[in-house]
Amino acid sequence: MTMNSPRPYTLLITGAASGIGRCFAQHYLRQPNTLVIALDINEIEIPASADLDSDPHERRHDERPGALVKVHTDMSSSTSITSAMDSLKATHGVHHIDLIIHSAGIRGLVPRIEADNANDVAAAETLHAMDAATMLRTYQINTLGTFTLLQSLSNHSLFHAADADAATPTKVIIMSSRMGSISSNTVGGGYAYRASKAALNAIVRSMSIDLPHVVFALVHPGRVETGLTRCREEGAIEVEESVGGMLGVIGRLRREDSGRYMDRFGVDIGW
Repeated sequence: MTMNSPRPYTLLITGAASGIGRCFAQHYLRQPNTLVIALDINEIEIPASADLDSDPHERRHDERPGALVKVHTDMSSSTSITSAMDSLKATHGVHHIDLIIHSAGIRGLVPRIEADNANDVAAAETLHAMDAATMLRTYQINTLGTFTLLQSLSNHSLFHAADADAATPTKVIIMSSRMGSISSNTVGGGYAYRASKAALNAIVRSMSIDLPHVVFALVHPGRVETGLTRCREEGAIEVEESVGGMLGVIGRLRREDSGRYMDRFGVDIGW
């Protein structure tokens, strides 16, 4: 980038090797003058795709096309997450991030039960099936991993500062789930996943208060076919449909929306 080039619109996307994260990355890489920082523990390969429209920020026709930076990151390791944040400034020269989309996570199914019941997701998360190891690993990745990521971003001053342009705060979009809603739980089960997402919701809600200059949103993407389970769950939608809806929500988010918990249409979900 030359001295006269505008700073690229910079995004950080976790879980970028597959599913929702990869679909978001595909979309934003088609936008001019955009830098996509893609984090995942797996190899990241992002093929070209059709644009999903609903671009939340305006572009000039003479701006550069999107660029991709891949950063290997293990969301179960605080050391790995912190090292990844260190590298953004030291290696890649990133000093501020405009949009963060955190989609990395696991489903929280007991592995031995899932292996024997590949077509029955519910069987691997019942009261009698659940075990401590699955509970702890799900919390470690979905909850503690999210906290460490956001804490490290703040510690590295990668959010827009409180005294920066009030019209352009950093937006942080966290993939939550309706299963994290205690008030919506009417069927039971799902112990590891529900608990990890409910705790995640509490953490992000606190951060929205502690960091009022950042816009946080907890978004339920819908029941999406992402490969987190061995079978396609009943009623699952394609990832493009989910992401297409969320792009509009992201574009409409304002400072006063920070801390909200909503679905992909922007409708609030009860805690």
